[in-house]
Amino acid sequence: MEAFDVLIVGGGPAGSSCAWKLRQAGVRTVLIDKKNFPRDKPCAGWITPQVVQALQLDIEEYKQNRTWQPIFGFRCGIIGRGDTEVRYGHAVSFGIRRCEFDSYLLDRANTERRLGEPVECIERQGQSWVINGQYAAPVLVGAGGNFCPVARWLGARRQSLASAVVAQEIEFQLEDDRSANVRGQSPALYFSKDMRGYGWCFRKGEYLNVGLGRTETDAFSTHMALFRKFLHDKGIPCGDGKQPWKGHAYQLYDRAQPVLGDEGMLLVGDSAGLAYAQSGEGIRPAVESGLIAADVILRAKGNYSADLLRTYRSRLETRLGKPQQKSLLSCLPAAWLESLAAGLLGTRWFSRRIVMDRWFLHRGDAALSA
Repeated sequence: MEAFDVLIVGGGPAGSSCAWKLRQAGVRTVLIDKKNFPRDKPCAGWITPQVVQALQLDIEEYKQNRTWQPIFGFRCGIIGRGDTEVRYGHAVSFGIRRCEFDSYLLDRANTERRLGEPVECIERQGQSWVINGQYAAPVLVGAGGNFCPVARWLGARRQSLASAVVAQEIEFQLEDDRSANVRGQSPALYFSKDMRGYGWCFRKGEYLNVGLGRTETDAFSTHMALFRKFLHDKGIPCGDGKQPWKGHAYQLYDRAQPVLGDEGMLLVGDSAGLAYAQSGEGIRPAVESGLIAADVILRAKGNYSADLLRTYRSRLETRLGKPQQKSLLSCLPAAWLESLAAGLLGTRWFSRRIVMDRWFLHRGDAALSA
Protein backbone atom coordinates (compact mmCIF):
# COMPACT_ATOMS: atom_id res chain seq x y z
CA MET A 1 0.00 0.00 0.00
CA GLU A 2 1.31 3.48 -0.92
CA ALA A 3 1.16 6.14 1.80
CA PHE A 4 0.59 9.83 1.04
CA ASP A 5 -0.23 12.96 2.99
CA VAL A 6 -3.37 13.74 0.94
CA LEU A 7 -5.50 11.76 -1.51
CA ILE A 8 -7.44 13.74 -4.14
CA VAL A 9 -10.15 12.07 -6.21
CA GLY A 10 -10.85 14.04 -9.39
CA GLY A 11 -8.54 15.91 -11.77
CA GLY A 12 -10.75 18.84 -12.79
CA PRO A 13 -10.10 22.49 -11.78
CA ALA A 14 -11.06 21.86 -8.14
CA GLY A 15 -8.78 18.86 -7.66
CA SER A 16 -5.84 20.20 -9.66
CA SER A 17 -5.99 23.59 -7.90
CA CYS A 18 -5.91 21.88 -4.53
CA ALA A 19 -3.05 19.61 -5.63
CA TRP A 20 -1.10 22.57 -7.05
CA LYS A 21 -1.23 24.46 -3.75
CA LEU A 22 -0.35 21.41 -1.68
CA ARG A 23 2.54 20.51 -3.98
CA GLN A 24 3.96 24.02 -3.62
CA ALA A 25 4.10 23.44 0.13
CA GLY A 26 5.89 20.11 -0.28
CA VAL A 27 2.90 17.96 0.71
CA ARG A 28 3.04 14.50 -0.84
CA THR A 29 -0.21 14.23 -2.75
CA VAL A 30 -1.63 11.75 -5.22
CA LEU A 31 -4.47 12.61 -7.59
CA ILE A 32 -6.74 9.79 -8.80
CA ASP A 33 -9.14 10.06 -11.74
CA LYS A 34 -11.03 7.43 -13.72
CA LYS A 35 -10.31 9.33 -16.95
CA ASN A 36 -7.09 9.87 -18.84
CA PHE A 37 -6.28 13.46 -19.75
CA PRO A 38 -6.94 15.34 -21.92
CA ARG A 39 -10.61 14.43 -21.74
CA ASP A 40 -13.82 16.07 -22.90
CA LYS A 41 -15.85 18.00 -20.35
CA PRO A 42 -19.27 19.47 -21.17
CA CYS A 43 -19.03 23.16 -20.29
CA ALA A 44 -19.61 26.52 -21.98
CA GLY A 45 -16.00 27.25 -21.09
CA TRP A 46 -15.10 30.70 -19.83
CA ILE A 47 -13.24 32.05 -16.82
CA THR A 48 -13.18 35.45 -15.13
CA PRO A 49 -10.13 37.62 -14.31
CA GLN A 50 -10.56 36.60 -10.65
CA VAL A 51 -9.86 32.98 -11.62
CA VAL A 52 -6.82 34.02 -13.64
CA GLN A 53 -5.47 35.93 -10.64
CA ALA A 54 -6.26 33.26 -8.04
CA LEU A 55 -4.49 30.63 -10.14
CA GLN A 56 -1.62 32.98 -10.99
CA LEU A 57 -1.99 31.96 -14.62
CA ASP A 58 0.76 32.92 -17.02
CA ILE A 59 -1.50 34.03 -19.88
CA GLU A 60 1.26 34.22 -22.46
CA GLU A 61 2.36 30.70 -21.63
CA TYR A 62 -1.20 29.41 -21.64
CA LYS A 63 -1.98 30.89 -25.05
CA GLN A 64 0.74 28.80 -26.68
CA ASN A 65 -1.21 26.25 -28.77
CA ARG A 66 -4.34 26.70 -26.64
CA THR A 67 -7.58 28.59 -27.16
CA TRP A 68 -7.77 31.91 -25.32
CA GLN A 69 -10.66 34.19 -26.29
CA PRO A 70 -10.84 37.61 -24.57
CA ILE A 71 -14.45 38.65 -23.94
CA PHE A 72 -15.27 42.36 -23.89
CA GLY A 73 -19.05 42.16 -23.59
CA PHE A 74 -22.16 40.02 -23.75
CA ARG A 75 -25.49 39.97 -25.51
CA CYS A 76 -28.47 39.22 -23.28
CA GLY A 77 -32.02 38.45 -24.27
CA ILE A 78 -35.01 36.12 -24.17
CA ILE A 79 -35.18 33.03 -26.39
CA GLY A 80 -37.36 33.91 -29.37
CA ARG A 81 -36.87 37.65 -28.98
CA GLY A 82 -34.18 40.26 -29.52
CA ASP A 83 -31.14 40.93 -27.40
CA THR A 84 -29.28 43.80 -25.74
CA GLU A 85 -25.53 44.18 -26.01
CA VAL A 86 -23.45 45.12 -23.00
CA ARG A 87 -19.92 46.34 -23.72
CA TYR A 88 -16.93 46.93 -21.44
CA GLY A 89 -13.72 48.76 -22.18
CA HIS A 90 -11.59 45.78 -21.18
CA ALA A 91 -11.70 42.00 -21.08
CA VAL A 92 -14.12 40.79 -18.40
CA SER A 93 -13.84 37.07 -19.16
CA PHE A 94 -11.84 34.64 -21.25
CA GLY A 95 -13.13 31.78 -23.36
CA ILE A 96 -11.28 28.48 -22.92
CA ARG A 97 -11.75 24.86 -23.97
CA ARG A 98 -12.08 22.56 -20.99
CA CYS A 99 -10.11 19.75 -22.64
CA GLU A 100 -7.14 22.14 -22.79
CA PHE A 101 -7.70 24.09 -19.56
CA ASP A 102 -8.11 21.06 -17.31
CA SER A 103 -5.06 19.30 -18.75
CA TYR A 104 -2.96 22.43 -18.33
CA LEU A 105 -3.90 22.81 -14.66
CA LEU A 106 -3.30 19.14 -14.00
CA ASP A 107 0.14 19.20 -15.62
CA ARG A 108 1.02 22.39 -13.77
CA ALA A 109 0.10 20.82 -10.43
CA ASN A 110 3.10 18.52 -10.93
CA THR A 111 1.77 15.99 -8.46
CA GLU A 112 1.71 12.22 -8.52
CA ARG A 113 -1.22 10.89 -10.54
CA ARG A 114 -3.10 7.68 -11.01
CA LEU A 115 -5.16 8.32 -14.13
CA GLY A 116 -7.50 5.84 -15.74
CA GLU A 117 -8.20 4.31 -12.32
CA PRO A 118 -11.83 4.37 -11.14
CA VAL A 119 -12.46 4.52 -7.41
CA GLU A 120 -14.06 1.22 -6.49
CA CYS A 121 -13.59 1.16 -2.72
CA ILE A 122 -13.30 3.82 0.01
CA GLU A 123 -12.47 2.68 3.53
CA ARG A 124 -11.68 4.26 6.86
CA GLN A 125 -8.83 2.42 8.56
CA GLY A 126 -7.83 3.98 11.86
CA GLN A 127 -6.84 7.58 11.12
CA SER A 128 -6.39 6.99 7.40
CA TRP A 129 -8.57 6.94 4.34
CA VAL A 130 -7.83 4.10 1.94
CA ILE A 131 -8.73 4.05 -1.76
CA ASN A 132 -9.01 0.75 -3.64
CA GLY A 133 -6.93 -0.92 -0.96
CA GLN A 134 -3.85 0.68 -2.57
CA TYR A 135 -3.53 4.31 -1.51
CA ALA A 136 -3.72 5.66 2.03
CA ALA A 137 -3.60 9.12 3.59
CA PRO A 138 -4.99 10.94 6.64
CA VAL A 139 -6.83 13.41 4.38
CA LEU A 140 -9.15 12.66 1.45
CA VAL A 141 -10.40 15.39 -0.91
CA GLY A 142 -13.41 14.61 -3.10
CA ALA A 143 -13.11 16.56 -6.36
CA GLY A 144 -14.82 14.20 -8.79
CA GLY A 145 -17.68 16.45 -9.86
CA ASN A 146 -21.40 15.84 -9.51
CA PHE A 147 -20.97 12.08 -9.53
CA CYS A 148 -17.91 12.06 -7.29
CA PRO A 149 -17.49 8.65 -5.60
CA VAL A 150 -16.40 10.37 -2.38
CA ALA A 151 -19.61 12.43 -2.28
CA ARG A 152 -21.59 9.31 -3.10
CA TRP A 153 -19.87 7.41 -0.28
CA LEU A 154 -20.93 10.19 2.10
CA GLY A 155 -24.50 10.15 0.83
CA ALA A 156 -24.12 13.85 0.04
CA ARG A 157 -26.53 13.78 -2.88
CA ARG A 158 -29.32 12.10 -0.93
CA GLN A 159 -29.06 14.60 1.90
CA SER A 160 -29.03 17.73 -0.21
CA LEU A 161 -32.16 19.69 -1.05
CA ALA A 162 -30.37 22.11 -3.33
CA SER A 163 -31.49 22.89 -6.85
CA ALA A 164 -29.98 20.94 -9.71
CA VAL A 165 -29.16 22.02 -13.24
CA VAL A 166 -29.57 19.78 -16.26
CA ALA A 167 -27.93 20.88 -19.48
CA GLN A 168 -27.04 19.83 -23.00
CA GLU A 169 -24.29 21.38 -25.08
CA ILE A 170 -22.13 20.84 -28.12
CA GLU A 171 -18.73 22.24 -29.03
CA PHE A 172 -17.39 21.92 -32.53
CA GLN A 173 -14.86 23.41 -34.90
CA LEU A 174 -16.30 25.79 -37.47
CA GLU A 175 -15.75 24.73 -41.07
CA ASP A 176 -16.41 28.16 -42.53
CA ASP A 177 -17.44 31.65 -41.44
CA ARG A 178 -21.17 31.00 -41.24
CA SER A 179 -21.08 32.16 -37.63
CA ALA A 180 -19.62 35.59 -38.27
CA ASN A 181 -22.65 36.95 -36.37
CA VAL A 182 -21.43 35.02 -33.32
CA ARG A 183 -18.61 37.25 -32.21
CA GLY A 184 -15.99 35.81 -29.92
CA GLN A 185 -15.60 39.09 -28.07
CA SER A 186 -19.30 39.25 -27.13
CA PRO A 187 -20.95 35.84 -26.58
CA ALA A 188 -24.71 35.59 -26.15
CA LEU A 189 -26.92 34.51 -23.26
CA TYR A 190 -30.59 33.84 -24.05
CA PHE A 191 -32.90 33.21 -21.10
CA SER A 192 -35.98 31.03 -21.13
CA LYS A 193 -39.21 32.98 -20.85
CA ASP A 194 -39.88 31.46 -17.42
CA MET A 195 -36.34 32.40 -16.24
CA ARG A 196 -35.72 28.80 -15.16
CA GLY A 197 -32.63 28.57 -17.34
CA TYR A 198 -30.77 30.01 -20.29
CA GLY A 199 -29.05 29.09 -23.51
CA TRP A 200 -25.63 30.27 -24.55
CA CYS A 201 -23.66 30.77 -27.72
CA PHE A 202 -19.90 31.14 -27.19
CA ARG A 203 -17.42 31.44 -30.01
CA LYS A 204 -13.82 30.73 -29.02
CA GLY A 205 -11.54 31.22 -31.97
CA GLU A 206 -12.26 28.40 -34.41
CA TYR A 207 -14.66 26.70 -32.01
CA LEU A 208 -18.30 27.31 -31.20
CA ASN A 209 -20.06 26.12 -28.07
CA VAL A 210 -23.84 26.28 -27.79
CA GLY A 211 -26.03 24.79 -25.11
CA LEU A 212 -28.99 25.13 -22.78
CA GLY A 213 -29.27 24.60 -19.04
CA ARG A 214 -32.38 24.57 -16.84
CA THR A 215 -33.26 24.02 -13.20
CA GLU A 216 -36.36 22.05 -14.15
CA THR A 217 -36.31 18.79 -16.09
CA ASP A 218 -39.97 18.96 -17.11
CA ALA A 219 -40.32 19.44 -20.86
CA PHE A 220 -36.56 19.90 -21.21
CA SER A 221 -36.63 18.46 -24.72
CA THR A 222 -39.30 21.00 -25.69
CA HIS A 223 -37.21 23.90 -24.41
CA MET A 224 -34.17 22.52 -26.20
CA ALA A 225 -36.08 22.24 -29.49
CA LEU A 226 -37.28 25.84 -29.16
CA PHE A 227 -33.75 27.03 -28.49
CA ARG A 228 -32.28 25.16 -31.44
CA LYS A 229 -34.97 26.54 -33.74
CA PHE A 230 -34.22 30.02 -32.41
CA LEU A 231 -30.53 29.58 -33.23
CA HIS A 232 -31.36 28.19 -36.66
CA ASP A 233 -33.54 31.21 -37.42
CA LYS A 234 -30.63 33.47 -36.44
CA GLY A 235 -28.27 31.57 -38.74
CA ILE A 236 -26.24 30.06 -35.91
CA PRO A 237 -25.12 26.46 -36.58
CA CYS A 238 -25.64 23.72 -34.00
CA GLY A 239 -23.15 21.19 -35.33
CA ASP A 240 -23.03 19.03 -38.44
CA GLY A 241 -25.61 16.53 -37.20
CA LYS A 242 -22.97 13.82 -36.72
CA GLN A 243 -21.46 14.98 -33.44
CA PRO A 244 -23.84 14.27 -30.54
CA TRP A 245 -24.92 16.82 -27.96
CA LYS A 246 -23.64 16.00 -24.49
CA GLY A 247 -25.72 16.14 -21.35
CA HIS A 248 -24.60 16.83 -17.83
CA ALA A 249 -26.07 17.71 -14.44
CA TYR A 250 -24.85 19.35 -11.25
CA GLN A 251 -26.09 21.01 -8.09
CA LEU A 252 -26.34 24.69 -7.25
CA TYR A 253 -25.20 26.36 -4.06
CA ASP A 254 -28.65 27.33 -2.82
CA ARG A 255 -31.56 26.48 -0.51
CA ALA A 256 -29.71 24.02 1.75
CA GLN A 257 -26.40 23.62 3.53
CA PRO A 258 -24.25 21.32 1.38
CA VAL A 259 -22.50 18.27 2.76
CA LEU A 260 -18.84 19.31 2.73
CA GLY A 261 -17.09 16.25 4.10
CA ASP A 262 -16.35 14.22 7.20
CA GLU A 263 -13.48 13.87 9.62
CA GLY A 264 -10.31 14.14 7.55
CA MET A 265 -12.38 14.52 4.38
CA LEU A 266 -13.35 17.58 2.33
CA LEU A 267 -15.52 17.98 -0.78
CA VAL A 268 -14.68 20.70 -3.31
CA GLY A 269 -16.26 22.11 -6.48
CA ASP A 270 -19.21 20.26 -7.98
CA SER A 271 -18.63 17.39 -5.56
CA ALA A 272 -19.95 19.73 -2.87
CA GLY A 273 -22.52 21.44 -5.13
CA LEU A 274 -20.92 24.88 -5.12
CA ALA A 275 -21.95 26.28 -8.52
CA TYR A 276 -23.35 29.82 -8.38
CA ALA A 277 -27.13 29.79 -8.02
CA GLN A 278 -27.81 32.70 -10.40
CA SER A 279 -25.60 31.68 -13.32
CA GLY A 280 -24.82 28.02 -12.79
CA GLU A 281 -21.12 28.81 -13.27
CA GLY A 282 -18.93 26.28 -11.51
CA ILE A 283 -15.32 26.89 -12.51
CA ARG A 284 -14.64 29.77 -10.15
CA PRO A 285 -16.23 28.09 -7.08
CA ALA A 286 -14.33 24.92 -7.99
CA VAL A 287 -10.97 26.68 -8.17
CA GLU A 288 -11.55 28.73 -5.04
CA SER A 289 -12.84 25.81 -2.97
CA GLY A 290 -9.82 23.74 -4.06
CA LEU A 291 -7.43 26.49 -2.98
CA ILE A 292 -9.27 27.07 0.29
CA ALA A 293 -9.27 23.33 1.05
CA ALA A 294 -5.52 23.19 0.46
CA ASP A 295 -4.92 26.15 2.77
CA VAL A 296 -7.11 24.64 5.50
CA ILE A 297 -5.21 21.35 5.25
CA LEU A 298 -1.86 23.12 5.46
CA ARG A 299 -2.90 25.21 8.46
CA ALA A 300 -4.21 22.11 10.28
CA LYS A 301 -0.60 20.88 10.59
CA GLY A 302 -1.59 17.26 10.91
CA ASN A 303 -4.65 17.76 13.16
CA TYR A 304 -7.40 16.52 10.87
CA SER A 305 -10.19 16.23 13.43
CA ALA A 306 -13.69 17.58 12.97
CA ASP A 307 -12.21 21.08 13.34
CA LEU A 308 -10.82 20.71 9.82
CA LEU A 309 -14.31 20.45 8.37
CA ARG A 310 -15.68 23.28 10.52
CA THR A 311 -12.87 25.59 9.44
CA TYR A 312 -13.39 24.70 5.79
CA ARG A 313 -17.13 25.40 5.98
CA SER A 314 -16.53 28.73 7.69
CA ARG A 315 -13.97 29.77 5.08
CA LEU A 316 -16.29 28.80 2.22
CA GLU A 317 -19.22 30.72 3.68
CA THR A 318 -17.01 33.76 4.14
CA ARG A 319 -16.13 33.53 0.47
CA LEU A 320 -19.40 32.36 -1.13
CA GLY A 321 -21.93 33.47 1.47
CA LYS A 322 -24.47 31.07 2.91
CA PRO A 323 -26.65 29.08 0.49
CA GLN A 324 -29.36 31.31 -0.90
CA GLN A 325 -33.03 30.68 -0.40
CA LYS A 326 -35.59 31.13 -3.16
CA SER A 327 -35.35 34.48 -4.88
CA LEU A 328 -38.24 36.92 -5.18
CA LEU A 329 -38.41 36.27 -8.93
CA SER A 330 -39.01 32.55 -8.42
CA CYS A 331 -42.03 33.30 -6.22
CA LEU A 332 -43.84 35.39 -8.83
CA PRO A 333 -46.67 33.95 -10.95
CA ALA A 334 -45.40 32.64 -14.28
CA ALA A 335 -47.21 35.27 -16.36
CA TRP A 336 -45.86 38.12 -14.21
CA LEU A 337 -42.35 36.70 -14.31
CA GLU A 338 -42.37 36.35 -18.09
CA SER A 339 -43.56 39.90 -18.56
CA LEU A 340 -41.14 41.32 -16.01
CA ALA A 341 -38.17 39.41 -17.42
CA ALA A 342 -38.88 40.51 -20.98
CA GLY A 343 -39.04 44.13 -19.89
CA LEU A 344 -35.94 44.07 -17.70
CA LEU A 345 -33.72 42.15 -20.10
CA GLY A 346 -34.63 44.64 -22.78
CA THR A 347 -32.81 47.37 -20.86
CA ARG A 348 -29.05 47.80 -21.01
CA TRP A 349 -28.90 48.85 -17.34
CA PHE A 350 -30.45 45.61 -16.01
CA SER A 351 -28.50 43.43 -18.43
CA ARG A 352 -25.23 44.99 -17.32
CA ARG A 353 -25.66 45.84 -13.64
CA ILE A 354 -27.68 42.80 -12.55
CA VAL A 355 -27.30 39.98 -15.07
CA MET A 356 -23.65 40.43 -15.99
CA ASP A 357 -21.98 42.40 -13.19
CA ARG A 358 -23.75 40.62 -10.34
CA TRP A 359 -25.03 37.22 -11.53
CA PHE A 360 -22.35 36.14 -13.97
CA LEU A 361 -19.15 38.14 -13.47
CA HIS A 362 -19.36 38.88 -9.71
CA ARG A 363 -17.41 42.02 -10.47
CA GLY A 364 -17.77 43.28 -6.91
CA ASP A 365 -15.81 40.32 -5.57
CA ALA A 366 -12.05 40.57 -5.41
CA ALA A 367 -9.94 37.61 -6.48
CA LEU A 368 -9.16 35.04 -3.83
CA SER A 369 -5.84 35.96 -2.28
CA ALA A 370 -3.08 33.41 -2.78
